[in-house]
Amino acid sequence: MFKTIRKYAHLYGMFIKNCLIAQMEFRGNFMMSLLVESVYLLAKLLYVLVVFRTDLHVDGIPPEGLLLFIGMHTVVTGIYVGLFFTNFTKIPEYIKDGSLDLMLTKPVSLQFMASLRYVDLALPIPDILVGFVMIGIGWHAMDIPLTLLQLAGFMLLLLVSVVITYCLMIIPALLSFWFVQTGSASEIAHSAWDANNFPMAIYPAWVRRIGTFAIPLFLITNFGPLFLLGQLSWLYAGLALAGSLLLFTVIRLIWKQAVKGYSSASS
Repeated sequence: MFKTIRKYAHLYGMFIKNCLIAQMEFRGNFMMSLLVESVYLLAKLLYVLVVFRTDLHVDGIPPEGLLLFIGMHTVVTGIYVGLFFTNFTKIPEYIKDGSLDLMLTKPVSLQFMASLRYVDLALPIPDILVGFVMIGIGWHAMDIPLTLLQLAGFMLLLLVSVVITYCLMIIPALLSFWFVQTGSASEIAHSAWDANNFPMAIYPAWVRRIGTFAIPLFLITNFGPLFLLGQLSWLYAGLALAGSLLLFTVIRLIWKQAVKGYSSASS
């Protein structure tokens, strides 16, 4: 098992290295990507400024505490854009033009190759940096103790957020195995994603239940900050981890079933 993990870690390192070399060949595009994402991030910071000016409280959480939620959403957005977005948009193309046929011949997991092959090293930098700054400011302003236990719990829930993000946002790409056009599903997924940058307490109880247990979108942004604020126990953190692993297993099974029914575009 450790040999397999080491093999895939080395392969992923090669993916990152090759993507970095490719992006550095066109430094102008790299810098432009940084600029565009920074402008987008500036718009979000203006939104944060409005939250502070209006002294908005959500379920008893002051604006300083809301920074934890907005920062968490910003960090995970950067990770999603950097690691997953490009790959997920390419999967329908692989299916349509037959590129998936070549990947099937590789001695590694097809899902690994198709969903993690490309890494964007420009777009996520502003989001991840600014997101962690917002989390740090909110952490300090709310007088949350910076202990190893608190940090470990938060990093665990950040990992859970990344796993759930992968599982939920790959679903429109998986639909491409059965449907020709899945653009509408992607738009719905991204619209739901953008609505997740605030505490889930702003939504009705039935929406919270769906977003926690049926489609665990709220786990991505909410569970880490709630843990820091003392509103989420280690038990629920463990259940969130178990739930994310279960969701990944389901997505893995769906992927295998989809590949079984895949008809080569070149045959």
